[in-house]
Amino acid sequence: MTTRTEPGEQKRQAPIDFLDIAIRPRGPLDVLSRAEVSQLLDTSQTGLYHLYRNCSLAVLNSGSDSDDARQMMETYRDFDIQLLQEDRGVRLQLTSAPPNAFVDGKMLMGIREHLFSVLRDILYVDAYMKPHRETGMETTHAVFDILRNAGVLRSDIPPRLVVCWGGHSISRGEYEYTKDVGYQLGLRGLDICTGCGDGAMKGPMKGAAIGHAKQRIKTGRYLGISEPGIIAAEPPNPIINELVIMPDIEMRLEAFVRVGHAVIVFPGGAGTAEEILYILGLLMADENKELPYPLIFTGPESSRSYFEMIDAFLVTSLGDTVRSKYEIIIADPEAVAVAALRGIRRVRKFRKARDDAYYFNWLLHIPTALQLPFEPTHESMAQLDLSRNQSTSDLVFNLRRAFSGIVAGNIKEYGIAQIESKGPFKLHGDPALMSALDALLKAFIEQGRMRLPGQNYTPCYEVVA
Repeated sequence: MTTRTEPGEQKRQAPIDFLDIAIRPRGPLDVLSRAEVSQLLDTSQTGLYHLYRNCSLAVLNSGSDSDDARQMMETYRDFDIQLLQEDRGVRLQLTSAPPNAFVDGKMLMGIREHLFSVLRDILYVDAYMKPHRETGMETTHAVFDILRNAGVLRSDIPPRLVVCWGGHSISRGEYEYTKDVGYQLGLRGLDICTGCGDGAMKGPMKGAAIGHAKQRIKTGRYLGISEPGIIAAEPPNPIINELVIMPDIEMRLEAFVRVGHAVIVFPGGAGTAEEILYILGLLMADENKELPYPLIFTGPESSRSYFEMIDAFLVTSLGDTVRSKYEIIIADPEAVAVAALRGIRRVRKFRKARDDAYYFNWLLHIPTALQLPFEPTHESMAQLDLSRNQSTSDLVFNLRRAFSGIVAGNIKEYGIAQIESKGPFKLHGDPALMSALDALLKAFIEQGRMRLPGQNYTPCYEVVA
């Protein structure tokens, strides 16, 4: 097997030794009715099983060194997971499971809980949700219901959840910096929410866990939010104690901004750029101009040029006014934590004055264009209008979709298959904007932000002026 290493550590190789095991629920779904057991057994025989199997395999593969979903599927092509009925409920039978999920023949407790979180979310969405996406509120209520069913929404906790975005492919110095920021956040009693994976998603949680320990905080929250298309490339890191699988990337992004009270962005690649454009699309909307939502870009001194590049691209694309929506803090973890806490206090005051919930941001307006699922294909990517001859809101929506397509072509199974079949996606727009986009993407490649260190990268896109 391949052992997970933090950035900069030497990797060790050992033969893969698959395991067969049966386990019962732990955490979510530890008590099931007969009707629920029957539902699970019925569902395991349908087309939903393929989705459930792949997400379960991704969770079991936590700690791998690859961000290639297809490689994982090929390595564990004989893996199988079956739902078996018992008098006490349901049991999972795993065949040819990844050995790194076990110690001395027993499954790691965190992975066991995550495995049943996958079962809970995928089956709940299939059985009860199937949300209509015709109106924005239908999507928002679907996001609310999934999070509530997962036990994420807690009315007894004041605002203190910081969403941390950033890449899984970052340098050692950047990773250490994310831990330092997380540590300062943890000392101030703030909780962490990320996209589940390693790198900038793991570092803040690791640092916060130490900060919480020093403050004797035993209720620290380390929330991971993923979706089926990306979890194989970014399996949940071991610190996560709450895992939620949203149906798609649009609902995942909405879940972040609905439950979070501040956003901190660390260095990253195309996925991080997508997240930046998503939240800026919200904060620049007229309906949200008075809504406090702290947004901080930060990294070590070595990342200063990265954020200067991001800032320049945003100004070129969206105009100078975009700078009023975020704050850039370089090489000062304590200042980042102080700014986040100060912003969260404004959020609490604002929501309290309007009787809005602390645990779910109902007041935040999300345009329907950011909620509708975007399926990256060669046709849909080529049709994106990436010119400045349109409203700023329309442009930021289309730029978000462009980066979403690049993420799909980089790491998602169906996206990789399209690139292999038809070649790179083509992006069209006016020369000035395309030049800025091309320069940004080339910088991501040169800095190794499109793949894990040591992996070769062939662009899945072509920028056409």
